[in-house]
Amino acid sequence: MGMEDDPAGWALLTSPGIGELLAAAVAHGGGTLRSWRVDGVDAEPGLQTTATYQTEVEWPFGPRTELLGVSARVGGAAGTDADAVIFAAGDRQVAAWLYPRDPDLPGLVRAALPGGVAQLLTENLVLGRPVDPAQVHLELVGYRPRRRAVLRAVVADADGPRTFFLKVLKDDAVAPTVRRHELLRGAGLPVPEVVAATDDQVLILPALPGRTLAHALFDGSEPCSGEVLVGLLDALPAEAAELPRHIPWADAVGQYAHTVAQALPGLQPRLTALQDQIAAGLDPIPPGGEATHGDFHEGQVFVDGGRVVGLLDVDRVGPGRRADDLACLVAHLATIQGMTPEQERGIDRLAAQWMTVFDARVDPAELRLRAAAIVISLATGPYRTQQAGWQQATEAIIVRAEQLLLSIR
Repeated sequence: MGMEDDPAGWALLTSPGIGELLAAAVAHGGGTLRSWRVDGVDAEPGLQTTATYQTEVEWPFGPRTELLGVSARVGGAAGTDADAVIFAAGDRQVAAWLYPRDPDLPGLVRAALPGGVAQLLTENLVLGRPVDPAQVHLELVGYRPRRRAVLRAVVADADGPRTFFLKVLKDDAVAPTVRRHELLRGAGLPVPEVVAATDDQVLILPALPGRTLAHALFDGSEPCSGEVLVGLLDALPAEAAELPRHIPWADAVGQYAHTVAQALPGLQPRLTALQDQIAAGLDPIPPGGEATHGDFHEGQVFVDGGRVVGLLDVDRVGPGRRADDLACLVAHLATIQGMTPEQERGIDRLAAQWMTVFDARVDPAELRLRAAAIVISLATGPYRTQQAGWQQATEAIIVRAEQLLLSIR
């Protein structure tokens, strides 16, 4: 399949034939590819597709597991692809790299290794003393190739372990992210302080207190009230509404539906029906000018004793509608994976309690339309992360979007 039929490279990067390219990429570095499997697929419809692969490589010094990344762009290799290795794949060019040498995240090379993290912490006087690499325990928390990475660093200290998060960003995201942290902290919001921002695009943040709402959801009692969550969002400073606007997740529902349909063509009619209803409902609604978080869900909120004590990932803070944020949380609650039936019932009860509160703050129909759109965006997750049984999981998520629209009165 050539560029004309597969302009963004989805079919190429997910085909068995990609193994030959992976072998060539490993050989370019002096190794021999022994095995590979797709680890994740990140598609930007109409622009590019990036895939990661878990590989077993035989190097001159011995065997090792490696994470290999490959990107295909519409129109061929360009820009920062030059910082990777360019290979020909049929009638197109693709860029390949071995983690952590991500061409758009130069700081990942240091942030992914204990020695590099010790150097970062020492250079920026984060602990007020030199840090030895042997004191650093690292864990990769999240990696979206060519977009961002987050690592947890636990540092042994005389007074007990100290935990920091290293957020590795693209160059154009650093200054806006720091600005948002400073703005929200100045307004009294419980966001972490940026203790250092390095020249190679790494932000160093201390761990927040409390527990994530994602964990507290399963405690068997309400971890915080819906009113507390709405109050947290309403406490965002008015100045945040003057920042550049990010496109709300719901506005990109067509792109996400296209990605889901590429993976499961049989869902196309249902996705089209969902898109049509969402578009008809949301098109008349103006963009909104409230200060919003932009990616508000249970993984971003830390709670303790019914209070919110922390708020993460403020990169998308800017103008929008309160329904954007509340719908994001509703959609994430509706698509939590891996629950037992009892846990699922508990989450559904909690979501219903919170929805009653949210319905009093925003238009209930708009809330459900936006939540359904965001559910469709989350339906890309099982395939993107190569979850076992991703086909059934994807269809179950689409059912959730349909149920949200059916609940509009």
